Amino acid sequence: MQELKQESGFFDVVEQRRSVRIFDQKQPFDHQVIIKCLEAAILSPNSSNLQLYQFIRVPESSPLKDPLAQLCMRQKAATTARELVVILTRRDLWKSRAEANYQYLTSSVQNQSEKKINQAKSYYKNLIPKLFSNYPGWSTIKKLIAWWVGLRRPMVREVGETEVRISVHKSASLAAMTFMLGMKAEGYDTCPMEGFDSLRVKKLLGLPRTAEIAMIIGCGKGLPEGIYGERFRVDSSELIIQK
Repeated sequence: MQELKQESGFFDVVEQRRSVRIFDQKQPFDHQVIIKCLEAAILSPNSSNLQLYQFIRVPESSPLKDPLAQLCMRQKAATTARELVVILTRRDLWKSRAEANYQYLTSSVQNQSEKKINQAKSYYKNLIPKLFSNYPGWSTIKKLIAWWVGLRRPMVREVGETEVRISVHKSASLAAMTFMLGMKAEGYDTCPMEGFDSLRVKKLLGLPRTAEIAMIIGCGKGLPEGIYGERFRVDSSELIIQK
């Protein structure tokens, strides 16, 4: 694997990060780096600052590591990983996370006017419960409200249960990307995986029914054969559009 030069810049890290599917079993692996990079991931932007995600670490020393790798369809990125990190979404924790934000606004010094602070506090006490509450028929009612308000002024349309779920996964994915870039900056490689038996993984890890798995990331020191070919990307002219 190509080593990052000392004091690599951000764009060097982005350029050299690849999804590596085979990890070296002999090279030393510092599991403390995982903690460092997950702490950095927590600083990622996320919807309404609710941080509705969790990271489950499964190092090679864990008795759950091999069974978990098997449930990742025996991918080499899982079976050879020195540690697996499970990225969870926890939509069900919205009440406690909203309350934590409200208490922070109440007890801390904010560089905002009292009016702005009260608006933010109202956001967590009133709007967030309306958006995240989930009982029969409420998703449809929210969509109808958004449609009705949208007839008169600009309005957020993505308020249904599916859209809220997608939003939570977006936040988890932003954190996952920060984690993977951090790992590359520290000289390690990663591979995010979507191929796994989610029901069996949740049972193996003892996860609550309401948790969802966004991805499982294999971590380690990549081997050259772990990169299956040159990077391919669609031409940027098809992806970057200016109006």
